[in-house]
Amino acid sequence: MGNIRPSNIKRVARELVNTYGDKFNGDFDHNKKVVSQIADIQTKRLRNMLAGYVTRYWKVKKRREEGS
Repeated sequence: MGNIRPSNIKRVARELVNTYGDKFNGDFDHNKKVVSQIADIQTKRLRNMLAGYVTRYWKVKKRREEGS
């Protein structure tokens, strides 16, 4: 079973990847730093949730682009 994330986390993460896609990669720690630089995140937990979903979404998006 996977993690169930709130829709607002998914929405913001997708917007970040679509806007700043070239700054992200498949590494969580790198994405955590980029999210904290780009967005004004109030809590560490929210930043980590966003970075985690950005990482997962970025990997899936890259896999789909390579498959097409």
